[in-house]
Amino acid sequence: MDSWWSLGEGYGYSGAELALYRITCPFCSEAGNFAMAFHAEKKQPNGSKALNFDTLKCGSCASFVQVIWSGTRDLHDYRVQPWPLKVENAPEHFPPDVGRYWLQAKKSLLDQNYDAAAVMARSSLQVALRAHEAEGANLKQEIDDLAKKGLLPPLMQEWSHKLRELANDSAHPKPDQPATTAQDARDIVKFMDFLFEYLYALPKRINEFRERKAS
Repeated sequence: MDSWWSLGEGYGYSGAELALYRITCPFCSEAGNFAMAFHAEKKQPNGSKALNFDTLKCGSCASFVQVIWSGTRDLHDYRVQPWPLKVENAPEHFPPDVGRYWLQAKKSLLDQNYDAAAVMARSSLQVALRAHEAEGANLKQEIDDLAKKGLLPPLMQEWSHKLRELANDSAHPKPDQPATTAQDARDIVKFMDFLFEYLYALPKRINEFRERKAS
């Protein structure tokens, strides 16, 4: 996003009004239970759009969140602050099995279960590669197979191997080996997110662009 005015321009959620049910309270994790505490608008200079500035009060814990949102006739998008630290659901455009492991990796990292975060991130990577028809006797070969097929460019291939290498100790433990460090676990989960941005989020945006141009 290169401008706040681009919220809801080609990408976002259905409808011209803010979908409150999608917003989760960052303090108590209650979803969609808000009352409007304050609303203001800013009109676009030399344009027809408006930026909406909403302060919402959670009906469960009485905390406040701020939402900046804008939309067009049939789409809107928004940004929330503060944002929830907990992750309750995988992105909708992830395949269910990929999202299941992704979510466990995220939750394990937040709970400081670093060995579990590493293993779940590695599992999420492997099932994603296999969903893209990777072939091989192990994860290393599967990564290289997709790279040879052109699905993974060299940089993504390198990132995938970094994730695999960092998570290998936790996935194949030996007696008395050191625990996964907090920084390694964060790096593993970050590498996972980079890869899924390429495998899932980018194709989703491209398809949305094509649909918009075709309509």
